[in-house]
Amino acid sequence: MFHDQVRVLFLGGLGRSGTTLLERILGQLPDACPLGEVVHLWQRDLKDCERCACGAAFSDCDFWRRVGEVAYGGWDAVDVDRVLWLKATVERTRHILRLAGSRLAPGHYDLVREYASHYGRVYAAAAEVSGARVVIDSSKHPSLAYCLRWAPDIDLHVAHMVRDSRGVAYSWTKTVRRPEAAGDTMTRYHPARSALLWSAHNVALDRLGRCGVPVRRIRYEDLAKDPVAATKELAEFAGIDAGPLDFLSADAGAVHAELTAQHSAAGNPMRFHTGRIPLLADEAWRTGLPVSHQRLVGALTSPLLRAYGYLK
Repeated sequence: MFHDQVRVLFLGGLGRSGTTLLERILGQLPDACPLGEVVHLWQRDLKDCERCACGAAFSDCDFWRRVGEVAYGGWDAVDVDRVLWLKATVERTRHILRLAGSRLAPGHYDLVREYASHYGRVYAAAAEVSGARVVIDSSKHPSLAYCLRWAPDIDLHVAHMVRDSRGVAYSWTKTVRRPEAAGDTMTRYHPARSALLWSAHNVALDRLGRCGVPVRRIRYEDLAKDPVAATKELAEFAGIDAGPLDFLSADAGAVHAELTAQHSAAGNPMRFHTGRIPLLADEAWRTGLPVSHQRLVGALTSPLLRAYGYLK
C-alpha cells in the first residue's frame, strides 16, 4: 500500500527522562504528528481501549479510527495477539547486540521485519491522515529502535533524550497514577535498578548511531533551560521547519509552553495536560532523594554522567 519511506522521529531514553515533554513541544510544530508511545498501542489501546490524550477512549477517537482504516482497513483486521507475540519474541533488550549487526539469521530477520512492518503501517497512515511530514514516536525502548532500523519503509531518526540519572532515579521512586487506567499506577523502581536501566538504555542508544541510524542527543535540562534552541535543533535534525515557535515564551525568568491537545496513544500522564505549562529543570532530587541513594546512583552511572556533562 505504501511505496515511500515515512520519516519517523523516535524519542529514545529511559522513562522519566522528559521524552513526553519533548514530544508535546515538538508535536506543536505544523509538520509533525505526535503519536505517543506506539509500542503500547497494541495492548493498552487495541486490547484495553485506554484513553487517547485527546480525552476520548481509543475506539472513539476519530484520528485513530482513520489511522486504523488507512493502515489496515480497520483495527479489527489486526491480529493483535500475533503482534504481541512478535514483540515478546524479537523486541527484547537481550537481542540488541544481534539487532545491531549487519545481518540477521533468515528466520529472525523475517520476524523482525514482520514486527517492524506493523509500525511502518501505523506511521505511514498517521502521516497520511494528519498531512504531517514527520511522525513522532516516543516509545523510548532502544530495542524497538533497533527493530525499526530493519524496516525498508521507515526513515528512522532518533532523538536520544538524557536526564541526570539521579533525577531519573528519584522520579522512579514516586507513585504516579495513570488517569487513563482507573486505579492503576506507573511502575516504581529502587534507585539501584533505575541506575542500571538508565545506563543500559543510554549505552544502547549511543551504539545505535554506529549502526547507520541518525541519532541526536539532547539533555532534558537543556530543553527546560532553552526550549527554543532545542526545538530548532531537533526540527532541523528531523527535516521540518520549526516555524515561529510562538507557543514558547519566557517572562519573569520562567519559561512556558502553550500546549494544545494531541493524539498520543500512550505515555506519561502529562500528555493530558493542556494550556500554559511551565518548563522546569526539576532538581527536586537534590533534596528529595536520600544522600545515600544519590551516591549509589552516582557511582553506578558515573562514566555516562561524566560523558554527558553532569560531572566535572
